[in-house]
Amino acid sequence: MEEDGKETISIRESKRRERQAALESPDIGIGLCGWIIVGLSILLMLATLPLSIWMCIKIVKEYERAIIFRLGRILRGRAKGPGLFFILPCTDNFINVDMRTITFDIPPQEVLTKDSVTVSVDGVVYYRVQNATLAVANITNADAATRLLAQTTLRNVLGTKNLAEILSDREEIAHSMQTTLDDATDDWGIKVERVEIKDVKLPQQLQRAMAAEAEASREARAKVIAAEGEMNASRALKEASLVIAESPSGLQLRYLQTLNTIAAEKNSTIIFPLPMDMMQAFMKRD
Repeated sequence: MEEDGKETISIRESKRRERQAALESPDIGIGLCGWIIVGLSILLMLATLPLSIWMCIKIVKEYERAIIFRLGRILRGRAKGPGLFFILPCTDNFINVDMRTITFDIPPQEVLTKDSVTVSVDGVVYYRVQNATLAVANITNADAATRLLAQTTLRNVLGTKNLAEILSDREEIAHSMQTTLDDATDDWGIKVERVEIKDVKLPQQLQRAMAAEAEASREARAKVIAAEGEMNASRALKEASLVIAESPSGLQLRYLQTLNTIAAEKNSTIIFPLPMDMMQAFMKRD
């Protein structure tokens, strides 16, 4: 499986290079008229030196890349930056692309699970622009498209899970969403770095039903434990009665031990137990 994953990654990388190479066509593609216009632009720049130098030199920050368009076509070579780069007046314009990681929240989505339960789920996505050229040339707004795709992917993935899986397998669901989003946004030059499920909200009626079920289950376990305790206690009492029956004086010693315990607690009432033999004697007289 690891080898298949490496092969898939290599195929994706090769396709990405092919798409970028197709976009970054050579300058000869502008045609003869285009070259004439570029020559005139160079002459205009030279004629207006040194004032034109301020229009030709641009700066991009460390976390940005610049895509240069010459007569509407992407200039050959990779995106410029960071630092200084040179453009021609009148014929060139450029677009800055932020390469930093971007974070956005997925709005709560009402999802019908596989076992027909409606839940509200939200999440968070971390992504960055991996290829500035593809992000500019292949899609109008990569950020908005990624947000909408994340919402759709969340609904599609959760629709194949039941409620128990959604509550227990959040990491697996997040990994599945990340893989799906990364594959879908590869043509846009987007790299999805991480997806997390934030919260799963259940309907109030379902919450009450689950709480009642859990409470009933706890009460049933408590009753079973209490019954087992009473059964063990009765067995112990039976064994103790058999031991005392073998030695009648043992019962008197137990009485004295009970009196000692009561006296130690400093109670105002002291109970003196009477032997059962004495009571039987009075009963015989009656």
